[in-house]
Amino acid sequence: MLFCHLARADSLREISYGLACCIGKLSHLGLKKAPPKSTLAYANANRPAELFEDLFYSTLASFRKQRKLGRRKPFRFKNKLLTFDSTTITLVLEAFPWAEYRTRKGGVKLHVLLDNADLMPEFVCMTEARMNDCKGLSMLNLKPGTIITMDRGYNDFAQFGEWTEKGVFFVTRMKSNTKHQIKESRVPPQNRHILADQIVILTGANADKCAHDLRLVRAIDPETGNVIDILTNNLELGASTISGIYRERWRIEEFFRLLKQNLKIKTFVGTSRNALLTQIWTALIALLLLRWLHYLSEGGWSFSNLAAMLRMNLFTYRDLLEWLKDPFGSP
Repeated sequence: MLFCHLARADSLREISYGLACCIGKLSHLGLKKAPPKSTLAYANANRPAELFEDLFYSTLASFRKQRKLGRRKPFRFKNKLLTFDSTTITLVLEAFPWAEYRTRKGGVKLHVLLDNADLMPEFVCMTEARMNDCKGLSMLNLKPGTIITMDRGYNDFAQFGEWTEKGVFFVTRMKSNTKHQIKESRVPPQNRHILADQIVILTGANADKCAHDLRLVRAIDPETGNVIDILTNNLELGASTISGIYRERWRIEEFFRLLKQNLKIKTFVGTSRNALLTQIWTALIALLLLRWLHYLSEGGWSFSNLAAMLRMNLFTYRDLLEWLKDPFGSP
């Protein structure tokens, strides 16, 4: 399946034929011959996808322990910063009848909790596409002190109240129809992007589920010029920092874009639920390996260019580190 993703193979037959073309080099992988299509189909249907899920998390933990992915630190605070969002993968209903989404469409929803330090998932879960986004929040197990940012589609007062009592901080965009009362107005920083910094309490329906002092930061999006209301339970960090945390949520949009553009995550080589999960988990493993190579590279190239160049050199005999430094040099 890694060959499927890295070589952008469109079917099990292409995987089999592609590996067969490299038969002299498969011995390095412990293979005497390329697996036929029937063997790949059987493995796709019967080998538990949980195997690849465990492999992803164990490999990620090993890479993080050895600092093989690098660490970003966009802010001075020491709290762990996470971003939560989901993306829908559309499927052909005739081929995936178990994934019914709409009358003529199938689909699944991929929920991802991204660690903003290394831009790799802390948690991944696949559900039916019709599931409400807010229900995805209940699947998370966050430690006290963690800061989680998400879009306004995740406004769930009961969850906000639970996190506040637990010591978990959230930063999200407040919906325009959220009723609230201002308790205190702070002096905003001398920053033209921050218009207001207020302590508020919720007053609308279900407000009793989060009866805590919250903070409303009104800011101007520097890219669009739109005024946005950011809601948080963190009363200590600066208003500019709160605004910056919310802008960091675009990192997860970048993650989904890289996943869909560079790996086989929009079309699938199997139609069972197990086959689909296997392809998703192996795509994440491939993404993890590409992240590692991108961290090691010194050529200054983009992630997408690295993926494309690697696809053209999968079975060439080159020193990997030397190739990352000078991909066009003589071997």
